[in-house]
Amino acid sequence: MLEDISPEAAGLCRKRLQRITRWMERQVELQRLPGISVLVQRHGRIGYFEAVGQRDVEAGLPLTADTMFRIYSMTKPITSVALMTLYEEGLFQLDDPLAKFLPAFERMQVLTGGDADNPQLEPARELITIRQLLTHTAGLTYGFMHATPVDALYRKHKIVFPGAKEPLAAIVDRLATLPLLAHPGNIWSYSVATDVLGRLIEVISGQPFDRFLHQRIFEPLGMVDTGFHVPPEKLDRFAVLYGPPGSEGMGLQPTRAPNELRPEPQPGLKLLDPRDGTFAKPPVAPSGGGGLVSTMSDYLRFCRMLLNKGELDGERLLGPRTVDFMTANHLPGDMASMGQSRFSEAPMEGVGFGLGFSVMLSPARAQTIGSVGEYAWGGAASTGFWIDPLEDMIVILMTQLMPSSTWPLRRELHSLVHQAIVD
Repeated sequence: MLEDISPEAAGLCRKRLQRITRWMERQVELQRLPGISVLVQRHGRIGYFEAVGQRDVEAGLPLTADTMFRIYSMTKPITSVALMTLYEEGLFQLDDPLAKFLPAFERMQVLTGGDADNPQLEPARELITIRQLLTHTAGLTYGFMHATPVDALYRKHKIVFPGAKEPLAAIVDRLATLPLLAHPGNIWSYSVATDVLGRLIEVISGQPFDRFLHQRIFEPLGMVDTGFHVPPEKLDRFAVLYGPPGSEGMGLQPTRAPNELRPEPQPGLKLLDPRDGTFAKPPVAPSGGGGLVSTMSDYLRFCRMLLNKGELDGERLLGPRTVDFMTANHLPGDMASMGQSRFSEAPMEGVGFGLGFSVMLSPARAQTIGSVGEYAWGGAASTGFWIDPLEDMIVILMTQLMPSSTWPLRRELHSLVHQAIVD
């Protein structure tokens, strides 16, 4: 659990930390969020933790330290770590073609024009590599993007993660019959790539993906409340998922130009998924890209392992050099230079991407306070985390509002946390 909270030992100003609490209370009072919790650990000590609001507005249940959340894409770093444990065993190389293990991906096509009903295609110039899956440069996409004919083909052919209605092997094989958005390695495109990695883990390890995660990640780290569904005895602790009025769930707000004025979303909360809804039973296909539920305590243990270069409480998951390698930028430049000028609520100038994490290259270009080398990611329900090795700091944000681009929560929290650092 979360105890021994000491701002002074963490080099944080107790008075300035109250700005975070007031900000959280304001989000709830304005009906932007049902509830929100924030944790800041620095120098190995929890300097701040607060939970405000409710996990279930209709039932009047408060958000607590042990509330369980849909972490969606915060699953991706966990899947990436799991895959890299196999890399450390010498079972694959990052430049290995995906088709070496999943032959269905041997003859991919790339969209060059047309639409979903009449796509114009050409053969891919090269095979997808495992590194391109880890860095989202494989040319895959998501159906919920609603931006290209390939997105539409994903929806037409039911390439859905999480929420697939058939086994992981079957849906990944069908994905391989659809065209790529771009030639492998050419652009950064957020995608189902990490779900493909889940299937790759199954093939390389010989174990079902969910079992592999439990044996190799959750059990060693003591992540007792993390998994692909919420068992009946824990449903009372599970938070309800909400969206702003008119929300349809998964998706991104249209990209906003830096100097563009746009009306803010209307305040208010629309119920999208109840406690006994989508995550109340085991999935048919566990989603390595977005299928996990977890708690603040559990995800903190995962982050502590990373900040401690692969080890926690005597359990070593990765070697220190592997963690450094994963959290280095693996793009030729930043994400903006690879076609992603803005993602969710944030600009991507000055932000690179490693093997499962975004990586801060230039806080000035990213227009947010931070450190070079900070690595991070977030989830579709507005959750997020970042790890700052220079500051020896972990920050985790938990809430349940979809889509994550509704409010600039993670950028605002960056400012609020850094203004409280005083040593």
